[in-house]
Amino acid sequence: MPLLRGRRDEASTTRYRMQEKLFAIGDDFWIENEAGQRTFKVKGKALRVRDTLVLETPNGEELFSIQAKVLHVRDTMTIERGGQKVASVKKALVSPLRDRFSIDVDGGDDMEAKGNIVDHEYKIERDGNQVAEVSRRWFRVRDTYGIEIAPGQDDALVLAVAACIDQMTHDVG
Repeated sequence: MPLLRGRRDEASTTRYRMQEKLFAIGDDFWIENEAGQRTFKVKGKALRVRDTLVLETPNGEELFSIQAKVLHVRDTMTIERGGQKVASVKKALVSPLRDRFSIDVDGGDDMEAKGNIVDHEYKIERDGNQVAEVSRRWFRVRDTYGIEIAPGQDDALVLAVAACIDQMTHDVG
């Protein structure tokens, strides 16, 4: 049974399943691919200075570290690889139904996320081209949403961006 019902038109598109509000500091969660295989692990770490999420391979290799900026807890998060900043995700515009986030990629083309972020119905674009689509309507399972990533993208980075957006739009206790 396909992960994203009725979305088999692009065989080269990569699809992942995530749980809503899964990025709680101190908790660990798996991100699964379309076949239900665990492809990435998200580890929540509570540190003295700032809380951190770590995106890992199933073997425990750290791919990205995701941290809220100390002075801008809800507004900006940074994504790092090996201690070097790779991208920052900033809340750009807030309105009752639609949010927009800017994703500044160091040494690469910036991206933008826009749509109904809180309800997990949004697109991530680069230069007007869709990089990924996030939607909960693909699932019948409660508190679950999917991320469909276009071919040729850095899947781990796009998933890290989605983790930042999820963290910034939901209250974490």
